[in-house]
Amino acid sequence: MFPYQDAGISVEQRVEDLLSRMALEDKAGLVFQTIASVGDFDAPGIFGSASVRELLGQRLTHFNILFAPSAREIAQWHNALQDEARKHPLGIPVTISSDPRHSFTDNPMTALLAGPFTQFPESLGLAAIGSEELVERFADLTRREYVAVGIRAALHPQIDLATEPRWARQSATFGEDAGLSARLGVAYIRGLQGVTLNAESVSVMAKHFPGGGPQLDGEDPHFAYGREQVYPGGQFDLHLKPFKAAIAAGVSQLMPYYGMPVDLCLGGKNIEQVGFGFNKDIITGLLREKLGYDGIVCTDWGILSNTCWGVEHLSFEERMVKAFDAGIDQFGGEFRADTLVSLVKNGSISEARLDVSVRRLLREKFRLGLFDNPYVDADAAERIVGDHEQGVAAQAAAHTLLTNADDGPARLPLATGIKIYAEGLTDLGGRGELVATPEEADVAILKLQAPFEQRGEANTIESFFRAGSLAFPAAEIERVQRIAATVPTVVDIYLDRPAILAPIAASAASLVANFGASEEAILRVLFGEAEPQGNLPFDIPSSMAAVEASRPDVPFDTADPTFRYGHGLRYTS
Repeated sequence: MFPYQDAGISVEQRVEDLLSRMALEDKAGLVFQTIASVGDFDAPGIFGSASVRELLGQRLTHFNILFAPSAREIAQWHNALQDEARKHPLGIPVTISSDPRHSFTDNPMTALLAGPFTQFPESLGLAAIGSEELVERFADLTRREYVAVGIRAALHPQIDLATEPRWARQSATFGEDAGLSARLGVAYIRGLQGVTLNAESVSVMAKHFPGGGPQLDGEDPHFAYGREQVYPGGQFDLHLKPFKAAIAAGVSQLMPYYGMPVDLCLGGKNIEQVGFGFNKDIITGLLREKLGYDGIVCTDWGILSNTCWGVEHLSFEERMVKAFDAGIDQFGGEFRADTLVSLVKNGSISEARLDVSVRRLLREKFRLGLFDNPYVDADAAERIVGDHEQGVAAQAAAHTLLTNADDGPARLPLATGIKIYAEGLTDLGGRGELVATPEEADVAILKLQAPFEQRGEANTIESFFRAGSLAFPAAEIERVQRIAATVPTVVDIYLDRPAILAPIAASAASLVANFGASEEAILRVLFGEAEPQGNLPFDIPSSMAAVEASRPDVPFDTADPTFRYGHGLRYTS
């Protein structure tokens, strides 16, 4: 047995012993983390990636998974992957990571539909409830489900501030307020990691340092037209607040965003106008030196191949050198370990610099206990994963009651046994009688969602991002008004962004917002079986003109909002 295989000595001793035994190729493979498909190791990878077997051949030992059919299948695949990793003489175990997969978003680049996992509301819904205790409990549930199937790194939480109302990534944030985002972010880290990283932990990669919210025109830097982050209100430090709290809480990893700062001056120095993953002023100067962070910094996915904002003119190899020089430790979504080997051999990157990052990555694998027991119990995974009732209860609690009729059949909670015209609800569960037209109904229930502009061709990455205008089309407003004029109407709207609700609120007798909710959760709230406990995690703007006039980095900056942050009625008051 080598010293690094001895659980009785310190982590630092184990790291140094293993490092001394690693070939350059082993070290290079460690600093890449890319997407792997659950299933056949020889199947072609998605998004142009190599097969899992080819990736293992390049000595990669970090993979993030997307689609997952069942807890048992993930666990079995994970165990088989560890078997393959152990065939290498050093036996470095694999670390599996995942984007959020406990809610309703279904975007292969940002978050995944819950599938077999417990389905909570989006993070905005947790923010609407506002309870640190609930967030820690949710994170602990996530931890237990992840560990059961072999996922040991969470590419979340997203602790950016939702200060630009049009931004497509808001649903995974804790909203617009920096203080609340910091408190809930710390609770989330505590629930996943525990007091210190250990064999029962899930490592947290909080994102997107130094705050991904202030996007020019609300566009997202997954795309070239959204690459600019701007600070016209001078609020850069406010966006850092949740990250400072996360660092103090011991967050194991941080992910910089794709965006590049425009006209940003810190401490009298103009910050280089390149993506944050390439930005030495931000990663080394701010994060490492000023904030004293010594954890892992992993880039967002694909910054060398695709989203290389500000360094488009550089070659793939030059981008890699620049990112290493900036201070990153690992490349997300990339897998060209052979390129890194060549860059070390030709002197472009020193092996000593590579070792700095390798130490951080090895240290985490040891702390997670992966070298001592990398396997999971597939039978137990099937039992542990998926708590339907706890998920539905949280979905219901996050509902935010915006308006309630003074009286009449549409005052919430609804009476049972009434005739209901419903859109978006298929089964009332015996609570009332579904009818075919508004004219036949006592009450109409309309299930809506925040509007967006469809981008890109169907099933392209761009098509999954809900971006653009927050205003409902005129035809949709007229349709809702027509129904509301016929019968008292309740509107339940899913807010992944702060929609322009003024015309809907003016027509609906009662208006409720949800942040990801099943039909069962919605019905429980509407019929009074559960109390809406939410308060808005952001302002609801009065118009698109107000949105366009606001400053992207400044919270609560739209004029005369229809509903203010923190608004939320209760049935009992």
